[in-house]
Amino acid sequence: MKLLVSIVCFCFAFLAQAQVKNDDVLFTVDGDPIMSSEFVRVYNKNLDLVKDESQKDIDAYLELFINYQLKVKEARRLGLNEDAKYIREFNNYKKQLIKNYMSDNKVTDVLVREAYERTTNDVKASHILVRIDESVTDDTLAVYNKVLKLRERVINEGFEAVQKEVHDGKSVFAEDLGYFGGFKMVYPFETAAFNTPVGDVSMPFRTRFGYHVVKVFEKRPSLGEATVAHIMVSIKQNDSTVNPEERINQIYKKLQQGEKFESLAKQFSDDKSSSQKGGALAPFTGGQLRAKEFEDVAFSLENKGDMSKPFKTDYGWHIVKLINKKGIQPFEEVKGELENRVKRDSRSELINSALVKKLMAKYKVKENKKEGLAYMETILNEGFFKQSWKTPEDIKDGALITIRDTKISYDDFAGFLMSIQRKYNNRAVDFKSLLNTEYDAFLEQQILKYHEDNLEFENEDFAFVLKEYRDGLLLFDLMEKEVWNAAVKDTVGLKKFFKNNSSNYVWSNRVDAVILSSASKETIEKVKADLQKDIFVETILSTINKDDIHKVISTANTFEEGSQVLPQDFEFKEGVSQIYEHNESYHVILVKKVLPATNKTLDEAKGKVVSDYQNYIEDNWVASLNKRFKVEVDKKALKRVKKQILKN
Repeated sequence: MKLLVSIVCFCFAFLAQAQVKNDDVLFTVDGDPIMSSEFVRVYNKNLDLVKDESQKDIDAYLELFINYQLKVKEARRLGLNEDAKYIREFNNYKKQLIKNYMSDNKVTDVLVREAYERTTNDVKASHILVRIDESVTDDTLAVYNKVLKLRERVINEGFEAVQKEVHDGKSVFAEDLGYFGGFKMVYPFETAAFNTPVGDVSMPFRTRFGYHVVKVFEKRPSLGEATVAHIMVSIKQNDSTVNPEERINQIYKKLQQGEKFESLAKQFSDDKSSSQKGGALAPFTGGQLRAKEFEDVAFSLENKGDMSKPFKTDYGWHIVKLINKKGIQPFEEVKGELENRVKRDSRSELINSALVKKLMAKYKVKENKKEGLAYMETILNEGFFKQSWKTPEDIKDGALITIRDTKISYDDFAGFLMSIQRKYNNRAVDFKSLLNTEYDAFLEQQILKYHEDNLEFENEDFAFVLKEYRDGLLLFDLMEKEVWNAAVKDTVGLKKFFKNNSSNYVWSNRVDAVILSSASKETIEKVKADLQKDIFVETILSTINKDDIHKVISTANTFEEGSQVLPQDFEFKEGVSQIYEHNESYHVILVKKVLPATNKTLDEAKGKVVSDYQNYIEDNWVASLNKRFKVEVDKKALKRVKKQILKN
């Protein structure tokens, strides 16, 4: 029995030693502790992002992490954390980050699922709107009744007849809206449209624009997902002789003559990220692309293999080929994106209301509402509706609301009322109704503010992300000051570094050449023969590409050895080349001049030299930080860290 107890105790002791604790200090930088839990979390988070396998080694990663903490320590020593610009940028980020943690998960999940249903379906509808100012909360019955009568007319007379008579584009709007899905309209309108059966007219409802009725004509599944390939000719061309519109039309003629889309994309598309894949793009859904013209054309193609005519976007001229069309994406694939959209949308107000309800219980909020509002009613006057009311100097002391140990005073609520006077300008509203409405808004504001102010101490995930950004932003400012700007401004040091490392910056063999390409070997053979007769390229092209038929396309530039445009076995010599079969086409190359391998000048290699010089400066600087600050690693804590990481 004693042996069993001893074994169990030993096992518990071993497990305790192997498990990283929250108060474990992994190392110190001049006495400042860095916790083991922070290192484990950062290591696990970045593990999949690290491409260099050596950096996945825990000891190697620890060295990087120590260097990171040395830089943060140096930034604080220099007072960068007290810089006004840094503080402003950090606070702006904190405000944005807080939004991701200010939600009720259950309500959010319901809204996200609803958003999925609405983004995967479209509604075709028309509506009638009678405008009314958003701030008007009373005396709206007359407007409601007016819209109710218009609804009856739409049912009896048809939408078009009513539209012609009532639409004035000022106070009354009767509009055809076409098809729309989720997030395309304000949330109350979207809800009314999706909840109204096909063929029906909704009851009047209000949005921030006024009162509406909506007539629903049709509901259908959304467009889904399209996969296309494209050939793009950029508006900006290195070859001044190339007219983008003419070039795309030349390519289109070649397609009509039977040449392969993929081959022409490889040869002539200026979208290098897709050209070597035959122009193929990643799948996309409606509304995902920046270029609406491109999206419209892509979804208009019906059958696999269908091709568009040339069309223009802000990026250049395109020809699109449909590879595949499929239905809507599964919920799990778009859930994250939808959640972000829900939190940015007006439906987030529903999330806030649910969150406030939970927080009131969590923070044990105490209200003095009845007595408090009765008192506030006695100090309001008509000046409130003229934006001239001010908080009385002798306003009552005491707490109107208590959130844990934080007291919200009558003076705080009065200040809130002063800030919203404009909302009630020149309106006569009952003070009791006004105070009840604005008290609820004030209470929600104060509870959410308290939650924001204490989030860093209550939510471990939020605290970690915030610290990451706090330190990362400091590090950015420090690196900009000590490394990046230093390398750019230190022209003497840069020239010296370049001189000492000039062998690292060389041109491969290059040619100043014109590449002439065609899908027909016979045509290229004729082009080659003409070139050998010293006939100008322009003359050859004008002779062969006649009667609106484009058999040959030329590209003039300086090409470096290894360029994807050049055949792999291309021979670097002046004159007319042999005929090459490359990228599923035939080419002959007129080499005007061979530029042999040579060292680059500083101007030619400037970008790479600056980058290398920055790395050189950083290495020396980190070495100096290791001398300035004393780093002590707890070997036992490191052992526990390694066991935990390897166990996972």
